[in-house]
Amino acid sequence: MNAHAAQLLAAGLAIGLGAIGAGIGIGNVSGKAVEGISRQPELKNDLQQVMILGIVFCETVAIYALVVALILLFVVKA
Repeated sequence: MNAHAAQLLAAGLAIGLGAIGAGIGIGNVSGKAVEGISRQPELKNDLQQVMILGIVFCETVAIYALVVALILLFVVKA
């Protein structure tokens, strides 16, 4: 395997695993928020704010993975 192929593989793995991790995290956060709202509907606004904050933190992982993949593709010279 030459260096360019390894670079492409690493970029694909970076964004793929980052997206999978973010998807799992967002699913867990959303599921637990729905569960909490169904148990205590009066806390809907508070739980919704915490859920949105958790989703934002999960999305940052995917954005960092995208940045790493773009750096691997366009900055690193193989």
